[in-house]
Amino acid sequence: MHDQRRIMVIEDNPDIAQMLALNLRNEGFAVAVAQDGESGLARLRQEQHHLLVLDLMLPGMDGWQVCREVRRMPDYLPIIIVSAKATETYRVLGLELGADDYLSKPFSYPELVARVRAVLRRMDAAGQMAAKLTGAIQRGALSIDPVARAVRLHGRPVTLTLREFDLLLFFAQHPGRVFNRMELLDQVWSYAHDGYEHTVNSHINRLRNKIESRPARPEFILTVWGMGYKFVDPGEGA
Repeated sequence: MHDQRRIMVIEDNPDIAQMLALNLRNEGFAVAVAQDGESGLARLRQEQHHLLVLDLMLPGMDGWQVCREVRRMPDYLPIIIVSAKATETYRVLGLELGADDYLSKPFSYPELVARVRAVLRRMDAAGQMAAKLTGAIQRGALSIDPVARAVRLHGRPVTLTLREFDLLLFFAQHPGRVFNRMELLDQVWSYAHDGYEHTVNSHINRLRNKIESRPARPEFILTVWGMGYKFVDPGEGA
């Protein structure tokens, strides 16, 4: 049932905004619409929403700024970017800023609805998995708490984005196994589309900067040349 799910649409084109809202409401979602970044962000801070559909080219505060501000909010809000900027560079940048999906204009409204449902299903699955897991995962000096979604290194807290945490948790749950970028996209991002692989590299680089004492010579997340990446538990002497 989707009738309790609230979606915020930030889109400055009134015709597109109206069609987005109409199609999402027809699927049972509650939809709020804002036509600029400032007012949309203000509503997101005041009201509970379950997902944001965000255009990039907005008057005043653009979609990139909105995305950054949303990712600074205490509660995680899934973001689907819809934009006429269709190049791989923009898609990768959007995903690296924390968007959960990126849909290039023009797009079909059934496809948007399908993407919305897929992102919400992934959020539900993550919540259910966290509810089943108890206790922290200890890998060397690294401690990962799946329920609290907290990471500590040598007892000190490490601040990660939701996607960085999901990636680290997935690695830590499968120590020693090699995953290529498409497998990681499928398992952690829930899709494996061509053109998105570079975002895996970026997330791994950021993870290394946060959890490795020497990111250029990592102890936890190793590159297996020509194959992908694997997570090693230093405590096991691998």
